[in-house]
Amino acid sequence: MRARTTIKDVAEAAGVGVATVSRVLSGGSASPQTRERVLAVAAQLDYRPSALGRNLRQRRTGGIGLLVPDVTDSFYGRVADGVLACARAAGEPVIMGVTGDDAESESELIGMLLEQGVERVVAVPSGDHEPWGPAVRAGLTVVFADRRATGRDDIPAVLADERGGVRTAVEYLVGLGHRRIAYLGGHGQGQRAAAFRDTLGALGVTVDEELVVFGRATRDSAYAAASGLFQHRPDLTALVAGGNQLGEAAVLAARELDLRVPRDLSLIMFDDVPWAELCAPPLTVIAPPAQDIGYRAAELVLRSAGRRARGVSLPTELIIRGSCGPRR
Repeated sequence: MRARTTIKDVAEAAGVGVATVSRVLSGGSASPQTRERVLAVAAQLDYRPSALGRNLRQRRTGGIGLLVPDVTDSFYGRVADGVLACARAAGEPVIMGVTGDDAESESELIGMLLEQGVERVVAVPSGDHEPWGPAVRAGLTVVFADRRATGRDDIPAVLADERGGVRTAVEYLVGLGHRRIAYLGGHGQGQRAAAFRDTLGALGVTVDEELVVFGRATRDSAYAAASGLFQHRPDLTALVAGGNQLGEAAVLAARELDLRVPRDLSLIMFDDVPWAELCAPPLTVIAPPAQDIGYRAAELVLRSAGRRARGVSLPTELIIRGSCGPRR
């Protein structure tokens, strides 16, 4: 018997992405030329969608799709562990994909989940809203974890109270006498950077935009951003790192430049990881409940099929260790 034509076959023959085929076949937006080409190829290949529109709703196969940016990042590993624990308790399989924080990869993975008949997705979105329109129109139940996609406030999310966590950290540093405080951020951390600026302003500390620096989602980029910040602004006395890769980069860059923590530089990192306690001195951290975020997101996506669910905000904790000291 001839193998059934898949959505990937149609995408390759039409010279477009899987997400574009998914969008066209589910009635989403596309240029007239693209729509005509995709429909013509689908007819030529005798493609019969099994996971879109009416057929998706008729042939549910269960399971949860899980999309994360990076499985080597311990934070997302703990989010995934929470999703797997909840799914296991509910007897649901999980299909996992890694997006690399790239919207195109995210779109392709969503298309493949649709093709496989997955009906529920927990995702740490790349931030781009475009991939999620076709998914929702095709009937997927979606819950975001850790952050939202821009412009998709209609999709429920399970989030850490990152604004509260950053606010507490900045208040702690200002209370120690620090005024030249830097923020080292990464992809998808707009809320954390905004909380950093807002808290400094509320405390009467001038926000120095040269001390708000962002790196891309790689260890090399994070290290370059941290090292450049320390060399360009040797007058800074404290740093808030927006994630564990950024905190790792800050520790390595400080060591390379002979900056002593906390004598020369007080350091707080967003996220608690095992190595944070093994540093000399141990790092003060803003600890988000990563595993709970994953568990609650899976719980929400399993319970909210067919109805609008409310999002969830979970508290963070400032764990004070040895990496902060009074301004000298």
